[in-house]
Amino acid sequence: MILPDWLRELPTHSLRALARLYRRPLPQASGTLRVSGLRAPVEILRDRFGVPHLYAGDLEDALFAQGFVHAQDRLWQMELNRRVGHGRLAELVGAVAFETDVLLRTLGLGRAARATLATIDDETQRALEAYARGVNAWLSHRRFRAPLELALLGAKPEPWTPLDTLAWGQMMAFGLSTNWDAELVNAALSMRLGPERAARLKGELPRENPIILPEQLFAPLYDELVARFRSAAPHLPLAGLSGMSNNWVVAGAKSATGRPLLANDPHLAPQMPSIWYQNHLVCPELEVTGVSLPGAPGVVIGHNADIAWGLTAALPDTMDLFIEKLDPSDPTCYEFEGAWERAEVLREEVRVKGEPAPRTVEITVTRHGPIVSGLSPLARGAPGYALALNWAGRENNRISRATLRLNTARNWSDFRAALADWDAPAMNVVYADREGHIGYQMTGRVPVRKRPGGLVPQPGWTGEHEWVGFIPPGELPHALDPEEGYFASANNRVAGPDYPHFLGHETMNGFRARRIIERLTEKERLSLDDFAQLQLDRFCRPAAPFCALLVSLGAKLLDDPALASRRETAARALDALAGWDHVLSADSRAGAIYELTLFFAERRLLEPWLGALTEHVLGVGFHPLLDPVVIGFLDRTQLVVAEILIANEKEWLKDQTREALLARALYDALHYLERTLGQDESRWSWGAIHPVAFRHPLGGQKPLDRIFNRGPYPYGGDTNTVWQAAFVPRLPIEAEGGFTASYRQLIDLGDWDASRAIHTTGQSGHPASPHYDDFIPLWLAGEYHPLLWSRERVLAHLQARLELEPA
Repeated sequence: MILPDWLRELPTHSLRALARLYRRPLPQASGTLRVSGLRAPVEILRDRFGVPHLYAGDLEDALFAQGFVHAQDRLWQMELNRRVGHGRLAELVGAVAFETDVLLRTLGLGRAARATLATIDDETQRALEAYARGVNAWLSHRRFRAPLELALLGAKPEPWTPLDTLAWGQMMAFGLSTNWDAELVNAALSMRLGPERAARLKGELPRENPIILPEQLFAPLYDELVARFRSAAPHLPLAGLSGMSNNWVVAGAKSATGRPLLANDPHLAPQMPSIWYQNHLVCPELEVTGVSLPGAPGVVIGHNADIAWGLTAALPDTMDLFIEKLDPSDPTCYEFEGAWERAEVLREEVRVKGEPAPRTVEITVTRHGPIVSGLSPLARGAPGYALALNWAGRENNRISRATLRLNTARNWSDFRAALADWDAPAMNVVYADREGHIGYQMTGRVPVRKRPGGLVPQPGWTGEHEWVGFIPPGELPHALDPEEGYFASANNRVAGPDYPHFLGHETMNGFRARRIIERLTEKERLSLDDFAQLQLDRFCRPAAPFCALLVSLGAKLLDDPALASRRETAARALDALAGWDHVLSADSRAGAIYELTLFFAERRLLEPWLGALTEHVLGVGFHPLLDPVVIGFLDRTQLVVAEILIANEKEWLKDQTREALLARALYDALHYLERTLGQDESRWSWGAIHPVAFRHPLGGQKPLDRIFNRGPYPYGGDTNTVWQAAFVPRLPIEAEGGFTASYRQLIDLGDWDASRAIHTTGQSGHPASPHYDDFIPLWLAGEYHPLLWSRERVLAHLQARLELEPA
């Protein structure tokens, strides 16, 4: 995040003053507080892990208490998130965030939130209002002290509103949706290489789907759009939005307890504080525990008294770019089916800190969505044309209603009814209940198109590529009690060719799902300990064939002139690969050699063909709102490059041999290890060049980094291991880049108190709190804390008791 000048110039000697200041906001966790807006007393029991257990007389008071503890522990995070959702960052940090606000306003997340609020049902409205009352009760309490971040920025939080919750929900939904970015890169690939070679490089492209793309219209729009999003990238504090995930569930027949077991680890970008907040809500209407999102009521992932569930991103195609043909005499008009239509031109005021008057921006919206190729109605792409973005979540989103209904679901029927309201983002949801059933349901609003598409931007003026509705919730993929006795998902393809609806092209490669199923079927009966070991599995199957290739060509590689100066080092490297078990542990020397050699081999193969486009195809430097590694074809590109080299497809090698390319890639890898880690090969390890860190939006400036940031730490795994550790493919590997398991849960349907969980950092957002970073050692070691359920167990781990009483 970009900081104001005075904060960027903060001298190091101010650290002591900051240390004194940061202790002030720690909230009261024990005793009694009288608060307005509460109907009856509420008891808040915080266990020794910092998790609050909220006991209330009814649902509204329980959600009030949830808003209260969210605000106590994570107000800065909530304030930042709602400003992102509304496009109001410049009010907080000044002109450096103006372009970011314009981009966010253009995407229309706040507009979609307002549309949702206007149509929301009474029950959800009451829940959102109860939650907001709880947030505001803390903000208005005499014990309230602004978090350190807001004190440093000189900002005072406004009262929380239901609209704030909905706006942040829209940002989360957008960040976990696909695939407008892939459309741009696919089109550029086709133009650069031709459809056939582009299809080979993508690894999978249905031949029956034509690519209709007039090159003379697209190329300038591509360049302009990339430039615009790049300019906004430094100002977007949106780490944590994109991601992948694993989940699986086994029936009692495959469980050591005779009851279902369920696991989930959602993969998001590492950040400080964690995107998740654990809490346990208890009232007559429901009892539910798991993780929530600060700023929103309810539990997103977890279990109630009857059912458990876990989420992974389904990655259907819910976005399309349309090329709009503009009227030469009036660029606010665009053509559709032979007639000119008037675009909606919105004027919004963006307030900038330090400026007396707001700046006015204009946003143009066609029937296909907002124009995203220019900053004004006069689109700056190819003359007479513009790009509009259609997204399934841009009008309204009932995810708040779905979450609250899911929290109170008691059986499979209730569960499916709740998820019918889950509009965006699209998810794979695994299910288990106390009656012994297990299930799978895909959620989300997935468009039905007139013609198959989703690969590249389509002409908007013909009417041939319109959306004609959405797949009915009842027709989304689902199943109950399979013969195999398990379900597993890891962002892999959802349905086979017999499924009647088009879902998309951009799923992940399936290696994580394959490994999960292998491990689930190795034993007749599985325990939570088996599940825990599976969540920590770092076996990288795609490494095996590539390493075998390098070893089989060893003599030829060692004889290549490129390795003349490092022949002995290269020989030892090849021996390490030959003996490697393909487990990407943090201390693996062979793992570092494999990852780096493949990294350099990809570039040496692709750059002669793609030039500057190489980085986009590999997922670097394109998408500021999502981490690059979420682009659906990224993991496939790596695999396709390995396939090309293994098969020795000479048409891809141009004027070099496969052996020469691999020798040079191995040289690059060894040179990088020597330069980065030194000549002592015992110090070479994957974790040493592949760290993980938890960065705070204000932690980019000294001495604030010492207060807010944690890490880096050596880290194993990659995008193809169940222990998810995807990274942005550039060197040095950024410690805060990529994404990983943001939360791990293991649920025992036979004994709720036997369940376990952990998220990345800690419950508190206050650096002075012991719960700011106490989860990090557990999380790094692959350990958990008990997911406490019964009051007896909660009291056994009690750390603090707070009574809230009506004022």
